[in-house]
Amino acid sequence: MPVLPRAPKPSRLRHGPSEPALADERLNTDLLRRFYARHGFAPVWTSRPAEAEALVNIVLRAGEHGLDPELFQAEQLQRRATLPPPDRDVLLSAAFLSYAEALAQGAVPADQRRDGEALSPEPVDVVAALDAAMDSVDPAAAITALAPATPAYRELRQALQLYRAGELARGAAAAGRLRRIEVNLERQRWLPRQLPADRVWVNVADQQLELYLADRPVFSTRIVVGQDALRNQSPEFRTAIEAGFLNPPWVIPRDIVTAEILPRLLRDPDYLERNNMLLRPNGEVEQAPGPEAGLGQIMFDMPNRFDVYLHDTPDRSVFERDNRRISHGCIRVQNPLELAALLMRRPIDSLHREIATGSTTRANLPTPVAVFVTYQTVFLDSDGTLQFRPDFYNRDLGIWRQLRARPQGSPPRLQAEMRPTSSAPVPL
Repeated sequence: MPVLPRAPKPSRLRHGPSEPALADERLNTDLLRRFYARHGFAPVWTSRPAEAEALVNIVLRAGEHGLDPELFQAEQLQRRATLPPPDRDVLLSAAFLSYAEALAQGAVPADQRRDGEALSPEPVDVVAALDAAMDSVDPAAAITALAPATPAYRELRQALQLYRAGELARGAAAAGRLRRIEVNLERQRWLPRQLPADRVWVNVADQQLELYLADRPVFSTRIVVGQDALRNQSPEFRTAIEAGFLNPPWVIPRDIVTAEILPRLLRDPDYLERNNMLLRPNGEVEQAPGPEAGLGQIMFDMPNRFDVYLHDTPDRSVFERDNRRISHGCIRVQNPLELAALLMRRPIDSLHREIATGSTTRANLPTPVAVFVTYQTVFLDSDGTLQFRPDFYNRDLGIWRQLRARPQGSPPRLQAEMRPTSSAPVPL
Protein backbone atom coordinates (compact mmCIF):
# COMPACT_ATOMS: atom_id res chain seq x y z
CA MET A 1 0.00 0.00 0.00
CA PRO A 2 1.50 3.39 -0.89
CA VAL A 3 2.16 5.75 2.00
CA LEU A 4 1.29 9.42 1.91
CA PRO A 5 4.02 11.89 2.87
CA ARG A 6 4.00 12.41 6.63
CA ALA A 7 2.04 15.44 7.81
CA PRO A 8 1.74 17.20 4.45
CA LYS A 9 -0.75 19.90 3.63
CA PRO A 10 -3.09 17.57 1.73
CA SER A 11 -4.64 20.44 -0.23
CA ARG A 12 -1.25 21.14 -1.82
CA LEU A 13 -0.62 17.70 -3.25
CA ARG A 14 -0.11 18.16 -6.96
CA HIS A 15 -0.15 15.58 -9.73
CA GLY A 16 -0.32 17.50 -12.98
CA PRO A 17 -3.51 18.22 -14.93
CA SER A 18 -5.61 15.64 -13.12
CA GLU A 19 -5.06 17.25 -9.73
CA PRO A 20 -8.16 17.33 -7.51
CA ALA A 21 -9.66 20.74 -6.77
CA LEU A 22 -8.57 20.69 -3.15
CA ALA A 23 -7.02 24.14 -2.91
CA ASP A 24 -10.40 25.46 -1.83
CA GLU A 25 -10.72 28.11 0.86
CA ARG A 26 -13.58 26.08 2.36
CA LEU A 27 -11.29 23.07 2.86
CA ASN A 28 -10.47 22.40 6.50
CA THR A 29 -6.90 21.15 6.31
CA ASP A 30 -6.80 20.75 10.09
CA LEU A 31 -9.52 18.10 9.88
CA LEU A 32 -7.59 16.29 7.14
CA ARG A 33 -4.36 16.30 9.14
CA ARG A 34 -6.11 14.95 12.23
CA PHE A 35 -7.93 12.31 10.21
CA TYR A 36 -4.79 11.00 8.52
CA ALA A 37 -2.81 11.22 11.76
CA ARG A 38 -5.24 8.65 13.19
CA HIS A 39 -4.33 6.40 10.25
CA GLY A 40 -0.58 6.89 10.22
CA PHE A 41 -0.84 9.14 7.15
CA ALA A 42 -1.57 6.06 5.02
CA PRO A 43 -4.36 5.84 2.43
CA VAL A 44 -7.69 5.02 4.04
CA TRP A 45 -10.20 4.21 1.31
CA THR A 46 -8.26 1.75 -0.86
CA SER A 47 -9.20 -1.05 1.49
CA ARG A 48 -12.75 0.27 2.06
CA PRO A 49 -14.31 0.56 -1.41
CA ALA A 50 -17.85 -0.29 -0.27
CA GLU A 51 -17.76 2.27 2.53
CA ALA A 52 -16.33 4.89 0.20
CA GLU A 53 -19.02 4.26 -2.40
CA ALA A 54 -21.80 4.54 0.21
CA LEU A 55 -20.44 7.84 1.48
CA VAL A 56 -19.93 9.24 -2.02
CA ASN A 57 -23.58 8.50 -2.76
CA ILE A 58 -24.87 10.51 0.20
CA VAL A 59 -22.53 13.42 -0.57
CA LEU A 60 -23.88 13.55 -4.13
CA ARG A 61 -27.39 13.71 -2.62
CA ALA A 62 -26.52 16.69 -0.40
CA GLY A 63 -29.29 18.60 -2.14
CA GLU A 64 -31.78 16.62 -0.05
CA HIS A 65 -30.56 18.73 2.89
CA GLY A 66 -30.65 21.96 0.92
CA LEU A 67 -26.88 21.85 0.35
CA ASP A 68 -25.00 22.31 -2.91
CA PRO A 69 -23.12 19.05 -3.61
CA GLU A 70 -20.34 21.12 -5.16
CA LEU A 71 -19.51 22.36 -1.67
CA PHE A 72 -18.14 18.85 -1.20
CA GLN A 73 -16.25 18.44 -4.49
CA ALA A 74 -19.10 16.59 -6.25
CA GLU A 75 -17.68 17.08 -9.74
CA GLN A 76 -14.30 15.71 -8.69
CA LEU A 77 -15.94 12.80 -6.87
CA GLN A 78 -17.73 11.75 -10.04
CA ARG A 79 -14.45 11.50 -11.94
CA ARG A 80 -12.34 10.28 -9.05
CA ALA A 81 -11.31 7.14 -10.94
CA THR A 82 -9.14 9.30 -13.20
CA LEU A 83 -7.10 10.65 -10.28
CA PRO A 84 -3.84 9.24 -8.92
CA PRO A 85 -4.50 7.04 -5.85
CA PRO A 86 -3.07 9.47 -3.24
CA ASP A 87 -5.16 12.36 -4.57
CA ARG A 88 -8.23 10.16 -4.83
CA ASP A 89 -7.86 9.17 -1.18
CA VAL A 90 -7.47 12.77 0.01
CA LEU A 91 -10.38 13.88 -2.16
CA LEU A 92 -12.68 11.29 -0.59
CA SER A 93 -11.59 12.18 2.94
CA ALA A 94 -11.98 15.90 2.34
CA ALA A 95 -15.47 15.46 0.90
CA PHE A 96 -16.67 13.17 3.69
CA LEU A 97 -15.24 15.37 6.46
CA SER A 98 -16.65 18.61 5.05
CA TYR A 99 -20.06 17.02 4.48
CA ALA A 100 -20.10 15.60 8.02
CA GLU A 101 -19.16 19.01 9.38
CA ALA A 102 -21.89 20.74 7.36
CA LEU A 103 -24.55 18.38 8.73
CA ALA A 104 -23.23 18.56 12.29
CA GLN A 105 -22.48 22.29 12.61
CA GLY A 106 -23.97 23.98 9.55
CA ALA A 107 -22.36 24.64 6.20
CA VAL A 108 -21.71 28.30 7.07
CA PRO A 109 -19.01 28.38 9.79
CA ALA A 110 -19.73 30.55 12.80
CA ASP A 111 -16.81 32.85 11.99
CA GLN A 112 -18.27 33.55 8.53
CA ARG A 113 -21.69 34.65 9.75
CA ARG A 114 -22.95 38.04 10.82
CA ASP A 115 -22.22 39.01 14.40
CA GLY A 116 -25.91 38.67 15.25
CA GLU A 117 -26.14 35.09 13.93
CA ALA A 118 -24.77 33.53 17.10
CA LEU A 119 -26.64 30.24 17.44
CA SER A 120 -24.61 27.04 17.37
CA PRO A 121 -25.16 23.36 18.21
CA GLU A 122 -23.06 21.22 20.52
CA PRO A 123 -19.51 20.69 19.19
CA VAL A 124 -18.95 17.45 17.28
CA ASP A 125 -15.62 15.80 16.52
CA VAL A 126 -16.29 15.00 12.87
CA VAL A 127 -12.94 13.20 12.54
CA ALA A 128 -14.00 10.73 15.22
CA ALA A 129 -17.48 10.61 13.68
CA LEU A 130 -16.08 9.63 10.26
CA ASP A 131 -13.85 7.01 11.84
CA ALA A 132 -16.84 5.54 13.66
CA ALA A 133 -18.94 5.63 10.50
CA MET A 134 -16.33 3.70 8.54
CA ASP A 135 -16.51 0.85 11.03
CA SER A 136 -20.30 0.85 11.32
CA VAL A 137 -22.75 -1.41 9.54
CA ASP A 138 -24.19 1.57 7.62
CA PRO A 139 -21.61 4.35 7.13
CA ALA A 140 -24.04 6.56 5.22
CA ALA A 141 -26.65 6.41 7.99
CA ALA A 142 -24.00 7.19 10.62
CA ILE A 143 -22.97 10.39 8.83
CA THR A 144 -26.55 11.40 8.02
CA ALA A 145 -27.36 11.07 11.74
CA LEU A 146 -25.19 14.15 12.36
CA ALA A 147 -27.99 16.28 10.89
CA PRO A 148 -30.86 17.40 13.13
CA ALA A 149 -33.52 14.77 13.77
CA THR A 150 -36.05 17.32 15.04
CA PRO A 151 -39.58 17.50 13.60
CA ALA A 152 -38.84 21.01 12.31
CA TYR A 153 -35.86 19.82 10.25
CA ARG A 154 -37.66 16.75 9.01
CA GLU A 155 -40.70 18.77 7.95
CA LEU A 156 -38.62 21.39 6.15
CA ARG A 157 -36.83 18.62 4.24
CA GLN A 158 -40.22 17.25 3.26
CA ALA A 159 -41.31 20.71 2.09
CA LEU A 160 -38.09 20.99 0.07
CA GLN A 161 -38.81 17.71 -1.69
CA LEU A 162 -42.39 18.73 -2.46
CA TYR A 163 -41.31 22.06 -3.89
CA ARG A 164 -38.70 20.40 -6.05
CA ALA A 165 -41.21 17.86 -7.26
CA GLY A 166 -43.49 20.69 -8.30
CA GLU A 167 -46.39 19.64 -6.09
CA LEU A 168 -46.49 23.03 -4.41
CA ALA A 169 -44.34 25.14 -6.69
CA ARG A 170 -46.57 27.35 -8.77
CA GLY A 171 -45.93 30.86 -10.19
CA ALA A 172 -42.69 32.92 -10.42
CA ALA A 173 -42.11 32.92 -6.69
CA ALA A 174 -41.41 29.17 -6.55
CA ALA A 175 -37.63 29.39 -7.02
CA GLY A 176 -37.30 32.02 -4.32
CA ARG A 177 -39.34 30.00 -1.85
CA LEU A 178 -37.26 26.92 -2.60
CA ARG A 179 -34.09 28.85 -1.76
CA ARG A 180 -35.64 30.20 1.44
CA ILE A 181 -36.43 26.65 2.58
CA GLU A 182 -32.77 25.76 1.97
CA VAL A 183 -31.68 28.75 4.06
CA ASN A 184 -33.93 27.79 6.95
CA LEU A 185 -32.69 24.20 6.89
CA GLU A 186 -29.24 25.71 7.45
CA ARG A 187 -30.57 27.73 10.40
CA GLN A 188 -31.94 24.49 11.86
CA ARG A 189 -28.42 23.04 11.69
CA TRP A 190 -27.26 25.89 13.95
CA LEU A 191 -29.52 24.63 16.75
CA PRO A 192 -28.87 21.98 19.44
CA ARG A 193 -29.72 18.47 18.31
CA GLN A 194 -31.84 18.01 21.44
CA LEU A 195 -33.83 21.10 22.37
CA PRO A 196 -34.56 21.60 26.09
CA ALA A 197 -38.01 20.33 26.99
CA ASP A 198 -38.72 23.65 28.76
CA ARG A 199 -37.84 26.60 26.55
CA VAL A 200 -38.89 30.05 25.46
CA TRP A 201 -38.86 30.24 21.67
CA VAL A 202 -38.70 33.66 20.07
CA ASN A 203 -39.07 33.88 16.30
CA VAL A 204 -38.11 37.42 15.38
CA ALA A 205 -39.21 36.95 11.76
CA ASP A 206 -42.67 35.87 12.97
CA GLN A 207 -42.76 38.59 15.69
CA GLN A 208 -44.05 35.89 18.04
CA LEU A 209 -42.99 34.14 21.28
CA GLU A 210 -43.91 30.64 22.41
CA LEU A 211 -43.30 28.89 25.70
CA TYR A 212 -42.76 25.12 25.69
CA LEU A 213 -43.09 23.09 28.87
CA ALA A 214 -42.35 19.36 28.73
CA ASP A 215 -41.82 19.85 24.99
CA ARG A 216 -45.38 21.08 24.44
CA PRO A 217 -46.43 24.64 23.50
CA VAL A 218 -48.43 26.09 26.38
CA PHE A 219 -48.34 29.84 25.77
CA SER A 220 -47.99 32.20 22.81
CA THR A 221 -47.87 35.97 22.57
CA ARG A 222 -47.03 38.77 20.18
CA ILE A 223 -43.73 40.61 20.49
CA VAL A 224 -42.07 43.80 19.32
CA VAL A 225 -38.61 43.31 17.78
CA GLY A 226 -35.69 45.39 16.55
CA GLN A 227 -35.90 47.87 13.72
CA ASP A 228 -34.67 47.06 10.21
CA ALA A 229 -31.52 49.19 10.53
CA LEU A 230 -28.53 46.87 11.04
CA ARG A 231 -27.49 48.36 14.39
CA ASN A 232 -31.00 47.88 15.82
CA GLN A 233 -31.82 44.39 14.55
CA SER A 234 -32.63 41.71 17.12
CA PRO A 235 -29.82 39.11 17.02
CA GLU A 236 -30.07 35.31 17.01
CA PHE A 237 -28.69 33.70 20.16
CA ARG A 238 -29.33 31.33 23.03
CA THR A 239 -29.27 32.09 26.74
CA ALA A 240 -31.37 31.32 29.84
CA ILE A 241 -33.95 33.30 31.77
CA GLU A 242 -32.85 33.31 35.39
CA ALA A 243 -35.29 35.76 37.00
CA GLY A 244 -37.65 38.62 36.45
CA PHE A 245 -37.10 42.15 37.72
CA LEU A 246 -40.41 43.59 38.90
CA ASN A 247 -40.76 47.38 38.62
CA PRO A 248 -37.42 47.61 36.82
CA PRO A 249 -35.63 50.92 36.23
CA TRP A 250 -34.57 51.51 32.64
CA VAL A 251 -30.92 52.26 32.00
CA ILE A 252 -30.65 53.75 28.51
CA PRO A 253 -27.28 52.99 26.85
CA ARG A 254 -25.01 55.86 25.86
CA ASP A 255 -25.36 55.29 22.13
CA ILE A 256 -29.16 55.72 22.34
CA VAL A 257 -28.73 58.70 24.64
CA THR A 258 -26.35 60.33 22.17
CA ALA A 259 -28.49 59.56 19.12
CA GLU A 260 -31.94 60.29 20.55
CA ILE A 261 -32.08 61.74 24.08
CA LEU A 262 -29.53 64.56 23.80
CA PRO A 263 -30.99 65.98 20.55
CA ARG A 264 -34.43 65.91 22.15
CA LEU A 265 -33.13 67.84 25.17
CA LEU A 266 -32.10 70.68 22.85
CA ARG A 267 -35.72 71.00 21.77
CA ASP A 268 -37.32 70.09 25.11
CA PRO A 269 -35.13 70.91 28.15
CA ASP A 270 -37.72 69.47 30.60
CA TYR A 271 -37.83 66.06 28.88
CA LEU A 272 -35.76 64.23 31.53
CA GLU A 273 -37.66 65.59 34.51
CA ARG A 274 -41.05 64.99 32.92
CA ASN A 275 -40.15 61.34 32.26
CA ASN A 276 -38.52 60.62 35.66
CA MET A 277 -35.11 60.35 34.01
CA LEU A 278 -31.66 61.19 35.34
CA LEU A 279 -28.50 61.72 33.30
CA ARG A 280 -25.68 59.63 34.78
CA PRO A 281 -22.06 60.84 34.85
CA ASN A 282 -21.07 58.03 32.46
CA GLY A 283 -23.44 59.32 29.77
CA GLU A 284 -26.24 56.82 30.38
CA VAL A 285 -29.75 57.87 31.34
CA GLU A 286 -31.73 56.07 34.04
CA GLN A 287 -35.51 56.16 34.14
CA ALA A 288 -37.09 55.44 37.52
CA PRO A 289 -39.58 52.55 37.68
CA GLY A 290 -43.25 53.33 37.40
CA PRO A 291 -46.36 52.69 35.30
CA GLU A 292 -44.95 54.71 32.38
CA ALA A 293 -41.36 53.43 32.59
CA GLY A 294 -39.89 52.13 29.35
CA LEU A 295 -39.51 48.54 30.63
CA GLY A 296 -43.02 48.40 32.04
CA GLN A 297 -43.71 46.18 35.03
CA ILE A 298 -41.19 43.40 34.37
CA MET A 299 -37.91 42.70 32.64
CA PHE A 300 -36.59 39.15 32.29
CA ASP A 301 -32.99 38.63 33.39
CA MET A 302 -31.32 36.65 30.58
CA PRO A 303 -27.59 37.51 30.46
CA ASN A 304 -26.15 37.77 26.94
CA ARG A 305 -23.41 39.70 25.18
CA PHE A 306 -25.91 41.60 23.05
CA ASP A 307 -27.70 43.16 26.07
CA VAL A 308 -31.01 42.10 24.51
CA TYR A 309 -33.82 41.29 26.92
CA LEU A 310 -37.50 40.37 27.04
CA HIS A 311 -39.57 42.99 28.82
CA ASP A 312 -42.92 44.70 29.27
CA THR A 313 -43.91 48.07 27.81
CA PRO A 314 -46.41 50.75 28.86
CA ASP A 315 -47.46 51.23 25.23
CA ARG A 316 -49.95 48.43 24.60
CA SER A 317 -51.12 49.76 21.25
CA VAL A 318 -47.92 48.64 19.47
CA PHE A 319 -49.03 45.02 19.62
CA GLU A 320 -51.98 45.74 17.35
CA ARG A 321 -49.61 46.61 14.50
CA ASP A 322 -48.60 44.14 11.79
CA ASN A 323 -45.17 45.74 11.58
CA ARG A 324 -43.80 45.55 15.12
CA ARG A 325 -40.17 46.26 14.24
CA ILE A 326 -39.73 49.39 16.31
CA SER A 327 -37.28 48.60 19.14
CA HIS A 328 -33.52 49.06 19.43
CA GLY A 329 -33.08 45.27 19.50
CA CYS A 330 -34.75 44.28 22.76
CA ILE A 331 -38.00 42.32 22.65
CA ARG A 332 -41.21 43.70 24.14
CA VAL A 333 -43.74 41.05 25.19
CA GLN A 334 -47.48 41.60 24.91
CA ASN A 335 -48.41 39.42 27.91
CA PRO A 336 -45.26 39.35 30.04
CA LEU A 337 -46.85 38.66 33.41
CA GLU A 338 -48.64 35.57 32.10
CA LEU A 339 -45.28 34.37 30.80
CA ALA A 340 -43.61 35.17 34.13
CA ALA A 341 -46.24 33.29 36.13
CA LEU A 342 -45.69 30.16 34.04
CA LEU A 343 -41.90 30.42 34.25
CA MET A 344 -41.90 31.12 37.99
CA ARG A 345 -44.64 28.57 38.73
CA ARG A 346 -46.60 31.00 40.86
CA PRO A 347 -50.07 32.61 40.60
CA ILE A 348 -50.20 35.76 38.55
CA ASP A 349 -52.04 37.50 41.40
CA SER A 350 -48.93 37.21 43.57
CA LEU A 351 -46.95 39.04 40.89
CA HIS A 352 -49.56 41.80 40.75
CA ARG A 353 -49.37 42.22 44.54
CA GLU A 354 -45.59 42.44 44.46
CA ILE A 355 -45.66 44.96 41.63
CA ALA A 356 -48.22 47.06 43.52
CA THR A 357 -45.66 47.75 46.26
CA GLY A 358 -43.72 49.90 43.80
CA SER A 359 -40.40 48.43 44.88
CA THR A 360 -37.91 46.95 42.46
CA THR A 361 -37.52 43.26 43.30
CA ARG A 362 -35.89 40.25 41.68
CA ALA A 363 -38.11 37.17 41.39
CA ASN A 364 -36.03 34.08 40.66
CA LEU A 365 -37.22 31.18 38.53
CA PRO A 366 -37.15 27.79 40.32
CA THR A 367 -34.69 26.73 37.64
CA PRO A 368 -33.36 28.77 34.70
CA VAL A 369 -35.26 28.21 31.45
CA ALA A 370 -33.52 28.24 28.08
CA VAL A 371 -34.50 30.96 25.65
CA PHE A 372 -33.80 30.86 21.92
CA VAL A 373 -34.01 34.05 19.90
CA THR A 374 -34.25 32.84 16.29
CA TYR A 375 -34.94 34.25 12.84
CA GLN A 376 -36.96 31.56 11.05
CA THR A 377 -38.42 33.00 7.86
CA VAL A 378 -39.87 29.61 6.88
CA PHE A 379 -41.36 27.19 9.41
CA LEU A 380 -44.24 24.80 9.95
CA ASP A 381 -46.84 25.87 12.46
CA SER A 382 -48.61 23.63 14.95
CA ASP A 383 -51.22 22.74 12.30
CA GLY A 384 -48.55 21.45 9.91
CA THR A 385 -48.92 24.46 7.61
CA LEU A 386 -45.80 25.82 5.92
CA GLN A 387 -45.46 29.49 6.82
CA PHE A 388 -43.33 32.08 5.01
CA ARG A 389 -42.42 35.37 6.63
CA PRO A 390 -40.86 38.40 4.94
CA ASP A 391 -37.09 38.58 5.33
CA PHE A 392 -37.21 42.13 6.65
CA TYR A 393 -33.60 42.01 7.93
CA ASN A 394 -32.34 40.85 4.49
CA ARG A 395 -30.43 37.90 5.91
CA ASP A 396 -31.65 35.04 3.72
CA LEU A 397 -29.87 35.94 0.51
CA GLY A 398 -26.46 36.23 2.21
CA ILE A 399 -26.80 32.77 3.75
CA TRP A 400 -28.03 31.25 0.50
CA ARG A 401 -24.97 32.57 -1.32
CA GLN A 402 -22.74 30.90 1.27
CA LEU A 403 -24.54 27.62 0.65
CA ARG A 404 -23.42 27.64 -2.97
CA ALA A 405 -19.99 26.48 -4.13
CA ARG A 406 -20.00 29.06 -6.91
CA PRO A 407 -21.85 32.10 -5.57
CA GLN A 408 -24.03 33.75 -8.15
CA GLY A 409 -25.03 37.36 -8.45
CA SER A 410 -28.25 38.71 -7.04
CA PRO A 411 -30.20 40.53 -9.75
CA PRO A 412 -33.25 42.46 -8.54
CA ARG A 413 -35.57 39.61 -9.51
CA LEU A 414 -33.67 37.11 -7.34
CA GLN A 415 -33.62 39.56 -4.44
CA ALA A 416 -37.37 39.98 -4.78
CA GLU A 417 -37.88 36.20 -4.85
CA MET A 418 -35.83 35.78 -1.68
CA ARG A 419 -37.76 38.51 0.12
CA PRO A 420 -41.43 37.96 -0.67
CA THR A 421 -43.76 40.38 1.03
CA SER A 422 -46.53 37.82 1.36
CA SER A 423 -46.90 35.88 4.60
CA ALA A 424 -49.42 33.50 3.12
CA PRO A 425 -49.40 29.98 4.55
CA VAL A 426 -48.87 27.01 2.26
CA PRO A 427 -50.66 23.79 3.36
CA LEU A 428 -48.70 20.55 3.29
